[in-house]
Amino acid sequence: MKRSLAREQAFMLVFEKSFRDETVEEIIEKACEGRNIEVDAFARELTEKVFASLPELDEIISQYSTKWKINRLPRVTLSILRLSICEIQKMDQVPVSVTINEAVELAKKYASPEDASYINGVLGAYVRDNFPQQ
Repeated sequence: MKRSLAREQAFMLVFEKSFRDETVEEIIEKACEGRNIEVDAFARELTEKVFASLPELDEIISQYSTKWKINRLPRVTLSILRLSICEIQKMDQVPVSVTINEAVELAKKYASPEDASYINGVLGAYVRDNFPQQ
């Protein structure tokens, strides 16, 4: 599976988890059964890392989200930001610019152009402050 499709799969799992108080394994199991899919290894790893790091990710989002408080962000936007920041922090094999571009593309597909621009701004500010060599 292409990495972009695996990332989209991870986004869907993170988004689904935002509605239900279930373990990541339960979310994955139900996604596999309900949609007759097989979850990619990259998608599984990224999803698990997101939920293992949720408080830290939400703190970062709160810090860099200047227009909206985290509890006011749409779930799609919040899910994309969680996924992307986690990928930037914990998945060294993916270039930061690719992660940001993929996040913007997910937002264009599942949210709005305004959300895509907002996500790009939050991620850009986060990367400039924390990864100046990028």
